[in-house]
Parts: sequence; C-alpha cells; structure tokens
Amino acid sequence: MGSLSGKVAIVTGASNGIGRAIAERFAEDGAIVVVNHSKSPEKAQQVVIGIQARGGKALAVQADMSIMPEARRLVRDTVAQFGRLDILVNNAGKFIPKPLEETTEEEFDSIIDLNAKGPYFSMQEAAKVLKDGGRIVNISSEGTRLHFPGATAYLGSKAALEQYTKGLAQELAHKGVTVNTVSPGFTETGMMKDEYRAMGVQLAPLKRLGTPKDIADVVAFVVSEEARWLTGQNIHAGGGVVMS
Repeated sequence: MGSLSGKVAIVTGASNGIGRAIAERFAEDGAIVVVNHSKSPEKAQQVVIGIQARGGKALAVQADMSIMPEARRLVRDTVAQFGRLDILVNNAGKFIPKPLEETTEEEFDSIIDLNAKGPYFSMQEAAKVLKDGGRIVNISSEGTRLHFPGATAYLGSKAALEQYTKGLAQELAHKGVTVNTVSPGFTETGMMKDEYRAMGVQLAPLKRLGTPKDIADVVAFVVSEEARWLTGQNIHAGGGVVMS
C-alpha cells in the first residue's frame, strides 16, 4: 500500500469510532491528519496525542459538520494551516433509530444536516483546492442495501451521500480527483445498538462484527495511489453482508 507521506487529510467525526481509526491509519501512512470534532475537544486531543506519540502529525480542529459555514470553514482552515488539502473523508454522522411515525421534524433535519448537507458543502469547498491525485471518500452504510425498518431518515441521508459520490466522480474527474464511497456493515462502534449487533453477527458470513480498524484499512486503500483507477464506486466493507 502506498505511503501518504506529505499528504494532508481531513477526517470528519474523528474523535472516536471509525473516524478515529481512519485518522490513526492515515497518520501511520505518513499523512498530516486534521482530526475533526464537533463537541469533543478532549477526545479529539487524545487522538492527536496518540498519533504524535507514534511519530505522526495531527491537529484537532472543531467544526460542526451539520452547519454549512462550519463545514466550509474546516476546509479553509486546513488549507490556511498547511497550504494544501489532498484527502477529505466525510465520516461524521448521526443515527436516530425511529420509525417514520415517531420521527420529528427536528430529528429529521438534524440527520439530514449532518449526514448529507454538511458533506455536500465540505466537498464543494474541497473541490476548489484538491489537485491531481486528490481523494474524497464518503462513509455511508450497507443499510442502504439492507433496508431495515426504523432507520428510514438515516438511510435516506446516506443514500444521498452515495449519489453525491457518483455525480462528483464525474464532475471532478478532469482534475484527476477520485470520489468514492465506503459503506461499512455492522461495525462495533458507539452507534451500535444491541439488536443490530445480534443481526450483524447472524448475517455476516464471517460471523463477527466489523471493527473500526477493518474499515480504516479499506479507506486507506481507497485513498492510496494504488486505487487511482477507482472512482464513483461504493465499496462494501461489511464482511460479506452485502454482495454485489
């Protein structure tokens, strides 16, 4: 797998879970990593300290990705600090397991704003500065293929993210920038509820849940030089729960 030495990467929602694992893997591969958080400065700083202790480079930056100006600011601040941006990973997300009839407008808006609106405008800002070899990765969910109940708003927001990938892969191809989706399956994170944990083990041919590191390793490949011919794709990282 190619080195990310000299690259500058933003990972949103990187204070824990999958985002943290991605940030740590990028740093291992030599990237300077912007560890984004919304309201977890202590956790984000712990990620940074851990990366630095292993010889990596990282910086914690606060930005609420559900707020359009802040999503844009994150990209601008990164470029102002480091002079460039090479990789954007839209990982920050929210899952509210509620059926249609119980979902409030406020809950719906909060899901859409963080999972779909923020990433759109962070990509809009990133598109201005990404150059040949640049990478955008959107973190979706295999749930958009499984269609389980009680998560319609969440899955709709992630489906939007997958469509952004396809459209922007076309729009940014002339710049040599690739855009892909990575869709984790049932992964052991703080968002995982007990009922989904049991379902995940049952459905997976490998008979276990994924780990954040499992997903981070896939994302690391997608942003590597070896993946230069990969764009507009949805890579299912769920241990075989979805096969297509």
